[in-house]
Amino acid sequence: MAFDHSKFLARFVEEAREHCSRISEGLLNLEHSPGDTELVNGLFRSAHTIKGSSRMMKLSGVTELAHKMEDVLDAVRSGKISLDTSVSDALFRGVDALLTLLERIVVGETTATAPEMLCAELATVAMPPVVDDATAVEITLLHSDRSDNDAPTVVATAAEPALPFQAIKKRQIDYLRVDAAKLDDLIRLMGEIVSEHGRLRRQVAKLGEIERATSRHLNAVAEQLHAGAGCDFLIESGAALQLSMRQSVRTMLDASLLQDHLVSDLQGTSLRLRMQPLSTVFDPLRRTVRDLALEYGKDVDFIVEGGDTELDRKIIDRIGDSLLHMIRNSLDHGLESTAERITAGKPSKGAITLSAYYDSGCVTIALGDDGRGMSVDKIREKALSRRLFGPEVLAAMARAEIIDLIFMPGFSTSSIITDLSGRGVGMDVVRKSIVDELKGTIVVETKENSGTTFLLRLPLNLAVFPLFLVSTNGKICALPATSLVEMLMVKREEIIEIVHKRAVRLRERIIPLENLAALLRLPQESTSEAGEVVVVIIRDGEEQLGLVVDEIIGREEMVVKPLPSHLQNLRMVSGVTIGERDSIINVLQISELIRHAREISEPGRLLPAAREDRVATVLVVDDSINTREIEKSILEAYGYFVVTAEDGDEAFEKTREVLYDLVITDVEMPGLDGFSLTMRLRDDDRYRNVPIIIVTSLEKDEDKKRGIAVGADAYIVKGAFDQSNLIETVRSLIG
Repeated sequence: MAFDHSKFLARFVEEAREHCSRISEGLLNLEHSPGDTELVNGLFRSAHTIKGSSRMMKLSGVTELAHKMEDVLDAVRSGKISLDTSVSDALFRGVDALLTLLERIVVGETTATAPEMLCAELATVAMPPVVDDATAVEITLLHSDRSDNDAPTVVATAAEPALPFQAIKKRQIDYLRVDAAKLDDLIRLMGEIVSEHGRLRRQVAKLGEIERATSRHLNAVAEQLHAGAGCDFLIESGAALQLSMRQSVRTMLDASLLQDHLVSDLQGTSLRLRMQPLSTVFDPLRRTVRDLALEYGKDVDFIVEGGDTELDRKIIDRIGDSLLHMIRNSLDHGLESTAERITAGKPSKGAITLSAYYDSGCVTIALGDDGRGMSVDKIREKALSRRLFGPEVLAAMARAEIIDLIFMPGFSTSSIITDLSGRGVGMDVVRKSIVDELKGTIVVETKENSGTTFLLRLPLNLAVFPLFLVSTNGKICALPATSLVEMLMVKREEIIEIVHKRAVRLRERIIPLENLAALLRLPQESTSEAGEVVVVIIRDGEEQLGLVVDEIIGREEMVVKPLPSHLQNLRMVSGVTIGERDSIINVLQISELIRHAREISEPGRLLPAAREDRVATVLVVDDSINTREIEKSILEAYGYFVVTAEDGDEAFEKTREVLYDLVITDVEMPGLDGFSLTMRLRDDDRYRNVPIIIVTSLEKDEDKKRGIAVGADAYIVKGAFDQSNLIETVRSLIG
């Protein structure tokens, strides 16, 4: 009977991926600890294991590539070659190629071959440097001068290296491979049980209140009956009924307490099945940062802490892109060049720190850098140049509101849009993923010339969400626990008025105050001016808002259901959960509550600046009639009105007569070139804030730097030009 390899392919691929991850992480560690022989031995064993397992599975491509990597690592551990940057880069490329081969195996391509050029490169790298005759004679003399008492240490290179202490035989652990979909069904069912048990617990508590009220009533009846004759039977039967009810309620309470422990254990055990350490997403980023730092020409230390902090796998799978967006921003916009850092009195090497820790039933992920930080003035100027808000509105915005503008779609503080950065794609995606989808929060802490830190606060899992239930005007609503700062009682006389807005002073900070009923457009009952009010402080980014509620019912972990498709336009509600007697409780969207609070206090205050109801006009400048017509046809197809000019001089004359919304110009033109045209327009007060896009075949870094220097807003290389690229850039600048 033939051996069926296909049954073991999935297990082989999973094991090989783990070894690839160990090799990649080990190479990164060796860059900081080049003399760690045990680490080199571990990498050798990983490559050796991949080679042996793939040979049994008849996967010749993987076997050949792993064998070449094994030869390189063997040469390193035996001292024949040193693990310098070129050797590490070759091994990194080997890891990438192995992962590619593994992905092809997953889709059924088991006959894929190893890349020939890479195998040849690895074979070359594994060869020790050639030693000339003079050096060989010198080495021989050194050995011949050694006395008998100085016998050299014998190294048994043929033997397998000693296993590290981690490899000592431990207790056998049995593993069972389970379909992830089945596990997700189990977690979903567990969430429903936890949510239902919470409702049962509240019903038992109410039953206890009924029992106490009934006891008081029966006692009162017994006192009345004592005054009459022949009522002993009624009194005794009432006492027996009271005792029976008390015993039944106590039994239910005891059962409820026992179920509390059982359900809690069930919840914890079930969730741990899907919990994974954040190192699964943190560790691969080390390689990414290394490659991006080389791409951006930055010297960076990437510090990772708290990788053992565990989080739901569903959340881990969805935060990788967000972290990558923020790391790109830190490298591109945050960290200065080495020369700039030295001039600013900072260490020449920048630092990016990624850490995680548990935080009041949630997990906080902090990603920070020690770069230039965010300039509030620069963000305000960018919003003004894009006409997102009027100058009066921007001038009245608080610092926290200005910083939160970076999360608007298409917003970017980059000095120029290029093919690599500045399109504003990223932070709005981060906010949507973290806040809207995962019900978390993002806080930005930044100081100009000192650095920026993003704090992502996330729930531990997606099965049940921690919610605070509050009551306002008889309605019960839920607030995500991740967005709550604190709850307090405030005396009415301590509520202050600032420019027709109510606020409360809390630890030297002024926090706006609104009635939750007013935000939800519920009828409000008249209240006295004395006494205290219950205030819940919520947070979205750096903004905080105090909500006046009638009562805080308590904290519950509940299943949150998404809104049906026909209710998706209810932006104030992010989802629903089920309360007592199958009542529907709305889970409120914190960001919309804060936005609506601004509109109530100052109607129209934060609405984007109104645009004129007209077609935007674009001036296209290029000495090639073909290029002009291509750009014109693309822009007109998307509703823009386009005027063309065949050189810089003609374009400059046209700008004297008309104020265009956008200028697109080539660089190399007869007469006035594109750089000079841009400089002239920037000297004109009318065109100081009008967006200018340079579209050119000049692709060198010095050309892009000159584009920044003359004041261009975007730089598109014709070699990378396409329709979506142009339209995306135009929309990010003028909408």
